[in-house]
Order: sequence, then structure tokens, then C-alpha cells
Amino acid sequence: MLSPRVLKSASSLMCRGFSMGQMCRQGKAPDMAEVRNRLREIVGASTNWKDHKQALTERASLSQYLAQSQDELPAKTMKDSAIEAHLPLGTQPALREKYLNYHNSVRFGRILEDLDSLAVLICYSHTWNKELTRSPLSIVTALVDKIDMRKNIIYPDCDIKFTGHVTWVGKTSIEAKMHMSQYHNGAYTDVLDATFVMVARDPENKRAAFINPLIPEGPEEEAIFQQGEINKKRRVELSTASLLKVAPTAEERTLVHNLFLNTLDTRTVSFRSRILPPNSLWMEDAKMKGLEICHPQERNIFNRIFGGFLMRKAYELGWANACAFAGCRPTLVAVDDILFRKPVEIGSLLLLSSQVCYTEGMHVQVRVHTEVLDPLTRQHSTTNVFHFTFHVEKEVPSVVPQSYGESMLYLDGKRHFDETMRTQS
Repeated sequence: MLSPRVLKSASSLMCRGFSMGQMCRQGKAPDMAEVRNRLREIVGASTNWKDHKQALTERASLSQYLAQSQDELPAKTMKDSAIEAHLPLGTQPALREKYLNYHNSVRFGRILEDLDSLAVLICYSHTWNKELTRSPLSIVTALVDKIDMRKNIIYPDCDIKFTGHVTWVGKTSIEAKMHMSQYHNGAYTDVLDATFVMVARDPENKRAAFINPLIPEGPEEEAIFQQGEINKKRRVELSTASLLKVAPTAEERTLVHNLFLNTLDTRTVSFRSRILPPNSLWMEDAKMKGLEICHPQERNIFNRIFGGFLMRKAYELGWANACAFAGCRPTLVAVDDILFRKPVEIGSLLLLSSQVCYTEGMHVQVRVHTEVLDPLTRQHSTTNVFHFTFHVEKEVPSVVPQSYGESMLYLDGKRHFDETMRTQS
């Protein structure tokens, strides 16, 4: 991300009327409520569910303002999208109730919702056309690439500050990085860093739409942009090497076979007779499930279920699963590779399934899979896959797969855990 000095300068420009200046109150950075209000203004979203069809019809007419190629659009800089927003938990006590958990800390699921809203606004700042009152683009979350925690404790009575900007741009996709800090004992301290990938679509969210190119200014921004290119290449490589597409490596195959051998009953000469090793748990017994009925209250500005709501529900189920598995309170280490496969419609039955898929020492790797059930056809459609890494205060049992499918989940969890540990070392 840009240095704090540059971000402060860019945010100051914004609050003096540059780009999204309508959000700012007397030169102050917006709070999260103003961020969401500004998003509604940008797309012309209705605040009443009964008016949503009319709002969608009005948005369809904005297609005439879409660019036919990226070359038609003016280039933007990283400072153009730089935003600072506040969550005034310290100065506005009435706000705390929404964010407070029973451990007298902050509900991290609520932070995920705020990060998702801010990422969308950052991208709209990059693509904003001052000649229009509404944006013809529908910008939605495609992927949460990574969220790295820098601090375990988030205080419920201290102000939080978010900063962020666009760091990389393709033809129709945007990478946005955000930093969260909290004011405590007279100074702001780092809490987390987040990287989101967003995609731009037409007003009806039916096809991809072109966005403004990004021009790095100076060595610092060039390095940030190149890191975005590296991130894109890494995502392609990970997708290519997915266990849903190719076989495990030779080392992974050996690991799976050793796990199998460790569970054979030596008293019998049978592949079917399996026993659980000491201090272990079958993966089948490390699951937790949930169901959500998707009501209009949880809709986003495009009248589908808000991605932040999905992340919050998945995180809370994953946290509960890790807590029940470990027998103590887990703390989040990292979130990575949250893939948004398809939107969730209002009225859907959302099924959430959490699985502890890998453990090591005092760490628990959890995968949450969400799918929509159509009650009329009984068809299931995957919407999201979430990966969470938790830390607990004691050694946890090993999870042991029994089937080939569980073994692939185990290896996938190990891959995510190893990558998290590598990036944090």
C-alpha cells in the first residue's frame, strides 16, 4: 500500500471535494454508515425493498454510458482511489452494541462486512466519472485474496481507522488493498491488512464491463503495481494446481498413504478395518453446519445478498467449529482465498458447512462451503468457499481423513495453512 504520508495527503484532497468528497463532514473522513450511503447514491439503489424493481429498471438505462474498450477511459492514479474511513467505537458508544461480542471484543464478522463495503467504494472511486450522477458499473466482490491479522485483540471501545486504495487493474478486474488500525493508548496500532479482488459488470450485472487503466506514479507505486501482477500470476497458478483439477504431488500422495497406514488395524489383514490413532479425530466428526434464510434486510446495493453478510456468517460458523473442536477460544490468524462463485438471491436457502480440514500444533485450519438450495427443484449450487486459519492456546488433536475426498480436503487445508505460515514468517 501507499505510505501513510501519501495516503493522508490523498484523503485530504478527497475531503476537500476531490472525487468522493460528498461523503466528508467538514473535512473529516467518513464513517462506515456514510460509506454505505455513498454506495447507494453511486448506483441509485433504493432504500425500500418494495421499490427495488423500479430501481433495477432505471439502472438498465445506464448501459449507454459504458465504454466499448478500455482505451476510451482516462487513466487514473492510486491517489484517485485513496480513501480513509472511520469506525467510531470510542467516540460513539451507541455504535458498540452492534460490534460487541461476549468476550468483550469486536465481532470480526462485522469487520468483514465493513471491509467489503469499503473495497467496493474504493473501486468506484477509481472508476468515478464526474460527468455522471450515477455509475453505470456494477462492481462486485470476486475474491478475498488475503486478510492477515497483525494483532489478536480488537478493543470494543476504541476508534478504528480504515485506509485503502486500488493497487492493480486489469481490463475488467481491480485489486484493492486496505489497512485497518485502532487508536489505543494515544496512538494508532496495526490490526490487519486485506487484499480484495473486484470485478466490474454492466448495470444489470450480466456481463463484464471495462474500467479505467491505472498509471503508477514513482517507484513506490510501480512496486505496488508489480506486486499486483505477481498476485494475479499466483492466483492463476493456484487455480491450475487445484486438487479439483490435477492429482496431488508425489510428496502429498506419500503423506496421504502414510495417514492411511497409520489407521490400519494391525490385528487384521484388511484394508477396511480402520482404527483412530491416539490424540486424533476423524474428519467426519469435525464438522458443523448452519442454515440461513436470505431476507431482504441483508441485500446489497444490487438487490442480492450482501457479500459481507455471507463472509460474516461463514466466519462465525468456522469460528464456532474451531472452538468446539479445540475446546477453547480460537483467535483468527488469516483469511484467504474466499471465492465468490455466484450471487445469492433474496429468498434463497443458504446452507453452510464447516469442516476442520487440517491441524498442526496449536493451529486449526477450517474450510466453510456455502451453497444455495432451490426448494422447488432440490438442486444445490455452490456459491462460496472460505478458508480460515485459527490459533488456540493449547495443542489440538490431529484430524484424520477416511475417504479419498476427505484426503483431498486435508491436503487442500494443508496447502492453505502452509501458505499462511510462509507469508507470515
